[in-house]
Parts: sequence; C-alpha cells; structure tokens
Amino acid sequence: MRIIGGALKGKAIDPPAGYKARPTTDFAREALFDILGNEYEFDGLHVLDLFGGTGAISFEFISRGAGHVWCVEMAPANASFISSQARRLGLRNLTVVRHNVFDFIHLCTEKFDIVFADPPYALEGLETLPSRVLDAGIIHPGGYFILEHGSEQSFTSHPLFVKEKTYGRVHFTFFEQPS
Repeated sequence: MRIIGGALKGKAIDPPAGYKARPTTDFAREALFDILGNEYEFDGLHVLDLFGGTGAISFEFISRGAGHVWCVEMAPANASFISSQARRLGLRNLTVVRHNVFDFIHLCTEKFDIVFADPPYALEGLETLPSRVLDAGIIHPGGYFILEHGSEQSFTSHPLFVKEKTYGRVHFTFFEQPS
C-alpha cells in the first residue's frame, strides 16, 4: 500500500502479514481526496481519523498539508504500527490515540475541521455513529463528518446528510456540522 498524493506520494505503508484491518482501497482513497481537494484547502486542517486501521487516511491528510491529525485506533498492534510508520516517515503532526472510538468522542476536547471514520462494516452501533459524532461538539461549524461504510447501510435520511459517493463496494457518506 502506498500514499497516493501530496508530499509523501509513493511512500510505502506495508502492514505485516496477518494485520487485522481493512484498508480503504487506493481507488476509493484517491476519489475521496479528489472530492475533498475541491472543497478544502488542506494546509493547516485539523483532522480526526476514527478507526485508524493502517493509518492510510491519516497519512494522506498529512501528505497533503493537514496541520495535525489525531488517529484513534483501539487495537494495540494497529496503534503501534501506525505510530511506527509515523516515526519512519518523520511525521510530528500525527497523534495516535489508543482508545475506544465511542468513548473517545465524548472525552475529546479538541475541535476538528474534518472527522473521518472507517469502522468495521459490521460494527455494532454503526448506525448511531453519525449522530454520536455530530452531537459531541468536536467538529467546527461547516465541517464534515465522513463515514465509510458498506452498501448494507444508508444514511440518506439523517438530518445532517449532505451526499453519498460510491466507489465499488465502498460508500462515503458526508454529513455537515451545522453553524
């Protein structure tokens, strides 16, 4: 797996064999960052990456100029891998937090421009995640919460739904924090 854009474009992120995470495909990541690149200036953004997995989304944001990224990953081996890759790449603006996402969003005191979540598609409570994140007060007004999910779920009836984009089996649903 490689970083697909920005200053770190082409740098490898190679999880060890047996790594327990489902990374967002290169095709879907590229499409997501094309969308975001048309709506945001990445320089200086504060981003929260929930369910960090391999850290690929965090690394893409940093590669494009995000000011700071917080990556929340509960699995100790995954959090350790993301931290080791950040050190290897010389990144000082990535904070890896080993915590349960549902608990973290209520403890967090930071505010973010973008919150991205790529939970396991069969995660219990997935349907509550948009409201939990948007109600937690952690997103600046006008900022996005982006949820990656499978085709089994639809969030188009959520009151803060903005749009959904589909790339193969990957769905990105965008919600906007009200002003």
